[in-house]
Amino acid sequence: MRKLLTLLTVISSLSVFAQKPITVTISGNIFNASVDSVSLSQYYGGTNYIDYLKAPLSKKGDFKMTGMVHDADYYVLRVGNTHINLILRDKADIKLYGDGANIFAFCNIVGSEESAHMNDFIKTLTVWNAKRDSAVNLINQNPSRQQEISNSMSTEYYTFQSNMQTFIAQNQNSPALLPVISTIDAENDFATYESIVNQLVASFGDSPSIKELNKAYLQKKAAKEAANLLAPGKEAPDFTELKTDGKTTMKLSDLRGQVVLLDFWASWCGPCRKENPNVTRLYDVYKKDGFTVMSVSLDRDKAAWLAAIEKDKLVWPNHVSDLQQWQSKVAAQYGVKGIPFTVLIDKDGKIIRTNLRGAELEAELKRIFGH
Repeated sequence: MRKLLTLLTVISSLSVFAQKPITVTISGNIFNASVDSVSLSQYYGGTNYIDYLKAPLSKKGDFKMTGMVHDADYYVLRVGNTHINLILRDKADIKLYGDGANIFAFCNIVGSEESAHMNDFIKTLTVWNAKRDSAVNLINQNPSRQQEISNSMSTEYYTFQSNMQTFIAQNQNSPALLPVISTIDAENDFATYESIVNQLVASFGDSPSIKELNKAYLQKKAAKEAANLLAPGKEAPDFTELKTDGKTTMKLSDLRGQVVLLDFWASWCGPCRKENPNVTRLYDVYKKDGFTVMSVSLDRDKAAWLAAIEKDKLVWPNHVSDLQQWQSKVAAQYGVKGIPFTVLIDKDGKIIRTNLRGAELEAELKRIFGH
């Protein structure tokens, strides 16, 4: 649990952004506490806290604190060395009622639904982490039971994933989503990671913690794009390939100075053939503005390829193929895993976007050519 809770605050310790102090009021009742006061703090792992506000607990457990903290951000109400997590905005007025002997497990938060929802998910996540860690320990102690334990944990895992997806759906664009970040493998599921970060930025962008999270996200995104051969802004890899006569060749770079739709397709590809009328229509509209198409076929049967070009009225002259189907050298060079696949390239040979079809392709061409 400590590792999990550290996620919610340790980001703040790295903050270099200008502070924007806010005023908050935190009150309520903490019964059964072993301490005589509570603090509004930020947590940095272990027993490390930075306290901002402090209030005595009455004999009945009542308390109230009003004051300023450095920013709208993630904080904790600390009862000794245990705490409950809070999302604080300017003029927040939050009441907490809980058991001081286990404030994390037993606390009712009034006046901040996003804080309440976040704590509910943290409890779910804490239970899952405990079960997972226990399973790992059991496997380490009893390697012969690995398959049995793994099978048992599969059900637990899918239950947790279902609960997490429900939480995400019910808390869209909410700062309560922050603990979800700890569950996402950004390397293998960057889209989900990106979506959650963007929602956090949209909902709590002034938070130093979210600013640091966004900074880390932008660094990951830049690194991912740098490793992506077809990232927008990169130069489209040049190639030379045979034309329809099987003798002459052309290069992609021969079309420099025009906006090029590099279109991977085949006569046997139903979705490709269905998209062809849209491409021919857009070619007719924008060819006078400097738009052209270079079609790379993944056919093996030359006759079928040429027949499809004629039947679908693919009138541009830039048709190439080595007739090696999925062993196509150009398809391998561009990492094509399925067709139709397109790469839109600007007049300087730089990639604009990939996999544009239908209305998306039309919208992008309207943006480029202004009509």
